[in-house]
Amino acid sequence: MQEFKPKAFNELFDLTGKTAIITGGANGIGKATAMRLAQAGANIAIADLKLDDAKAAIKDIEELGVKGLAVECNILKDDDLVAMVDKVVAEFGTVNILINNAGGGGGGGGGKENPFKISVDDIRRDFELNVFSGWRLCQLCVPHMKKSGYGSIVFTTSMSSINKDPNMSGYAGSKAAVNHMVANLAHDYGPEVRINAVGPGATRTDALKSVLTPEIEKKMLAHTPIKRLGEADDIAGAMLYFASPISTWVSGQTLFVNGGGVQTLS
Repeated sequence: MQEFKPKAFNELFDLTGKTAIITGGANGIGKATAMRLAQAGANIAIADLKLDDAKAAIKDIEELGVKGLAVECNILKDDDLVAMVDKVVAEFGTVNILINNAGGGGGGGGGKENPFKISVDDIRRDFELNVFSGWRLCQLCVPHMKKSGYGSIVFTTSMSSINKDPNMSGYAGSKAAVNHMVANLAHDYGPEVRINAVGPGATRTDALKSVLTPEIEKKMLAHTPIKRLGEADDIAGAMLYFASPISTWVSGQTLFVNGGGVQTLS
């Protein structure tokens, strides 16, 4: 039997020399993830609709001693996706980590998808944002990952992918599709590339702040063993786990980071 030789602890999270793309990385969970990966030594490319915000985030990242790149990118436009990956590879030589974080909900956002008041175009947009764009970025990045010998892809999914609520069918359905897509793509991308998903619970981002009230928060915490809402850095920790060598035998999984509970708006 081959003798087991554990890696040093710092090696398990060492991303030195690796290149990571984070879509929607200028703010919130995306930025927190970018900062965590940069602290682990990765060079960071932020692809975001808000170029000024992305540049500001990259400035913070470069202060950690790694290289950064801000790219304006609309994930609904294939030309933008192709150009963004080409630009990252030209700048850094490869792509090793892809965080498919950008996404959203149709019909005015998650929780507002009354099936009698929205159109099929709203539902189609859910899937274009949350499923199709990420699938396409995987297709563009995986060849570079395989060539480099190291690849990790992480999707941001959602608790809505397993919850059952009204007025959420498109958004929740698209996030459920992400979970199952990840499980299947693991078989296509291995052994060089791992693919997983992180499902945030109620996390204090600008999106949640826009609908959160003291009454809603109290209701959410009533079903949450760890009696607080999530912070962006809580989700970033799970992203770092999947991106790092410590998880080299983990693929096709969805990890829910939710304080052990269920938080819904309804």
